[in-house]
Amino acid sequence: MSLPFNVWNTLTIGIALIVALPVIVVLAHLFMPTEGIWGHLASTVLPRYLGNTLFLVVTVGLGTFVIGTGTAWLVVMCRFPGRRLFEWGLLLPLAVPTYVIAYAYTDFLQFAGPVQTWLRESFGWSAGDYVFPDIRSLWGAATLITLVLYPYVYMLSRAAFLEQSVCVLDVGRTLGRGPWRLFTSVALPLARPAIVGGVSLALMETLNEFGAVQYFGVDTFTTGIYRTWFGMGEQVAAAQLAACLLAFVIALVLLERASRGKRRYFHTTGRYQHLPEFALHGWRAWAATLACLAPVLLGFLIPSGLLGYLSVQGGDALLGSAFLGFAGNSLLLAALASVVAVSLALLLSYGARLHPGKVTRVATRVAAMGYAVPGSVVAVGILIPFVWMDHQINDFMKGQFGVVVGLLLSGSAFILVYAYLVRFLAVSFNAIEASLGKVTPSMDAASRTLGQTAGGTLRKVHTPIMRGSLIAAGILVFVDVMKELPATVILRPFNFDTLAIRAHSLAADERLAEASTSSLAIVAVGILPVILLSIAMRRSRPGSR
Repeated sequence: MSLPFNVWNTLTIGIALIVALPVIVVLAHLFMPTEGIWGHLASTVLPRYLGNTLFLVVTVGLGTFVIGTGTAWLVVMCRFPGRRLFEWGLLLPLAVPTYVIAYAYTDFLQFAGPVQTWLRESFGWSAGDYVFPDIRSLWGAATLITLVLYPYVYMLSRAAFLEQSVCVLDVGRTLGRGPWRLFTSVALPLARPAIVGGVSLALMETLNEFGAVQYFGVDTFTTGIYRTWFGMGEQVAAAQLAACLLAFVIALVLLERASRGKRRYFHTTGRYQHLPEFALHGWRAWAATLACLAPVLLGFLIPSGLLGYLSVQGGDALLGSAFLGFAGNSLLLAALASVVAVSLALLLSYGARLHPGKVTRVATRVAAMGYAVPGSVVAVGILIPFVWMDHQINDFMKGQFGVVVGLLLSGSAFILVYAYLVRFLAVSFNAIEASLGKVTPSMDAASRTLGQTAGGTLRKVHTPIMRGSLIAAGILVFVDVMKELPATVILRPFNFDTLAIRAHSLAADERLAEASTSSLAIVAVGILPVILLSIAMRRSRPGSR
């Protein structure tokens, strides 16, 4: 049974409002008095928060764009040694939490670590004889965050390059454009929505980053929010800092859309053949191999190898049945959250396409803003209404039946799935919206002319075309939920721990050898989906064999 046009509009707005509820709760604190706290923050730490956050945004944005887009173009369009291996290998850093890679590199590069120890023994140096860069710095945080987040841009860029039409690329080649000019003047503009979606995800994750920057002692808006909320006990001022993060992300999105103007990029042909490939030889081939190897080596192989060594040397004492329980909880939550997030993101993006009014656009953008709000702030924004509802339910049940049902909503795993949906809906929404935006409106018109309803068009036309992007969106949410920490710590039911909680609790106590077991488990769980994602993305290209 198909849904009428106005019902699609109502469904879109309804989903957006439900998902945006915690964000609305946080934004409501803007109108509450702060009793002079803002003046104190502005005169002491706010300039440092702004400067460090802006530096991270610019550095990580440029780094993820260059690494993600460049490596995606190389593995899709060029032939060089190791290309097939790098297709899925470049996705591996997605499975590494930022706080885990921060702990690993700190142990690896500190004064007593293996690198500096080897330098002193090899050259006979002692303390003060040499200068070694401090990884626990603003530059160090920006570098490690870039190494972990570039797969967002790589994944969406690669999916966009794989979906491009051979006819468009052939026209560029007949006009005399070589590989570089074909990339900059043809492929890059066509893939712009996907690239912008990937960079936006990386920037929002950077704004939300807490574990690595806190461990490195870098003051950002996020650490300021945590410190203001839980250290100073000023919930209103912390929520207002979070609202500033939202305003910053909204400004970035509006700036990009204004720069794009009214330009749209569509494929105008149904011919999909094997993409032309440029064979690289000599130093160009080895340069391409090195360009793809470096981010994999620095973002995955070195930290994973270090954690593996530490796990063998020590490891978690609870490795066994209890550890399997942590893994089962993580897998269950990640699977549920990814299915729900992709389904709702598809409905939201398609509903906005059917009825592109101002109300619908605003609703969907607000629903996707949860990714820019720190996890603990989202958790508090969820707890306030859910605890209130639990009290209302208990008062009703006790008054009518004399029964106390307890924390029916706020004490169950349901609230965790809801928190993940609020946090990571933007991950799936950006990927699906970018893919849906490349489907020419003439396809909708042709489908409706042939008697298909709006729901039938979505099911039979759009979904098969976007299969690769849907899979990519699901894997992104799955891996993000596996790594998520702040909201899980606050909202999880009693005796319901995940791998991320176990790893962080041990690492925070400097028990890195024990934390390495849970950290490696998170990485291991993410490896297989990453490989399957790479295979599915290649096979999802229309016309591929």
